[in-house]
Formats: sequence, C-alpha cells, structure tokens
Amino acid sequence: MSKRETYELRTEQLLAPIAEQFGVEIYDVEYVKEGSDWYLRAYIDKPDGVNIGDCENVSRALSDALDAEDYITDAYILEVSSPGLGRTLKKERHLEKSLGEQVEVKTYKPVDGQKEFAGILKAYDGETVTIETEGVERIFKRLEVALIRLALDF
Repeated sequence: MSKRETYELRTEQLLAPIAEQFGVEIYDVEYVKEGSDWYLRAYIDKPDGVNIGDCENVSRALSDALDAEDYITDAYILEVSSPGLGRTLKKERHLEKSLGEQVEVKTYKPVDGQKEFAGILKAYDGETVTIETEGVERIFKRLEVALIRLALDF
C-alpha cells in the first residue's frame, strides 16, 4: 500500500467515530499534492446536505485526532467539506447511490471521436460502466474512464 493510500485509510478510520458523533457520513478522504503543498481532504455528507457548522465541528475534532495520532510525516493542509453537487463518483458505494442519476463520463482517449459523455447511470461492475443517452446504452470499460461525476442541471 502506498503512503497516500495508508494515510487515506488511517484518516478514514479516525474520521468514522467523529462522523457518527456529528451525524454525517464519510463520502471520501484524499491525500494529494497540489503545487508544493500536501492536502488532506475529508468530504462529508448527510441526506439534507452539510452546512458550515458540520464542516467546522468535524474539522476541529479530526484535527485533534490527527494531532494525537501524528502519523502523517509531511506538512499538510486539512480541509473538510461537502463533496458538492457535481461530486466525483470514485468508489463502488458512490456508484451504487447514483444509479438512475444523470452523470458525466470522461474517458482517457476518444471513444467514437469524443471524450465526454452524459447520460443516466444504468449499471456498473468491476469491469464496465453503463450509461443511457437518448435511449441508447453505452458501455465503457472501467480502465477507459478517467472520471465519472454527477451532472449539474441548472
């Protein structure tokens, strides 16, 4: 397991009781480098949406827990936020909750001359993702997919 994966997993373990305490669920945890800075991001959610107070409460508790455990060797910036409306669907649980929803799919290489597709998420498994666009089902190999996120309708 990479350092990034280890930090994300350990942070998610620390975050679980904190999320339960404040009535939110963990959407995702990521440890990423942007420019010269490392970021530890925790995305939280709840059915009626999170507010700034939820983020603040979880951030303070998580910061204290991280300070006590002190397992991340790099200097980093902690961010706690909502995954947002156009949330990225990275994990199986994200895809499961989003079946029947409008999504955007971006591929690494062009498929039929394009790299961006929109449609209803119909199915997924370990190998493929299926969306329906204008009554036609499109099946993408998971290895071809760079990004899947909920579509924003305005």
